[in-house]
Amino acid sequence: EVRLVESGGGLVQPGGSLRLSCTASGFTLGNYDMSWVRQVPGKGPEWVSAIATDGGNVHYADSVKGRFTISRDNAKNTLYLQMNSLKPEDSAVYYCAACGSSCLEYDYWGQGTQVTVSS
Repeated sequence: EVRLVESGGGLVQPGGSLRLSCTASGFTLGNYDMSWVRQVPGKGPEWVSAIATDGGNVHYADSVKGRFTISRDNAKNTLYLQMNSLKPEDSAVYYCAACGSSCLEYDYWGQGTQVTVSS
């Protein structure tokens, strides 16, 4: 069974940090470019960041550039998102996703982890 399981979300004050993890099972994460996507209830999904299979090429949405860092450990079948200087507008459910032929479409999704930034 293919699964992506996110963890590490929670409640944090503005300016704080969180590290999200996404662990894959049932497939080899290292064979896929990976993305983080977030969604606020009632709004469409927002792509956050993407990383190539070997970790050598990364991309960020302008809204998180300079604050978030995507990384991966293929040996552990795990994807990460380090989030620093968090803002209330970063509050959302964060999903990891395995890219299809491009990162405009996805083969696999996780169930999501809630991030709430509030004082």
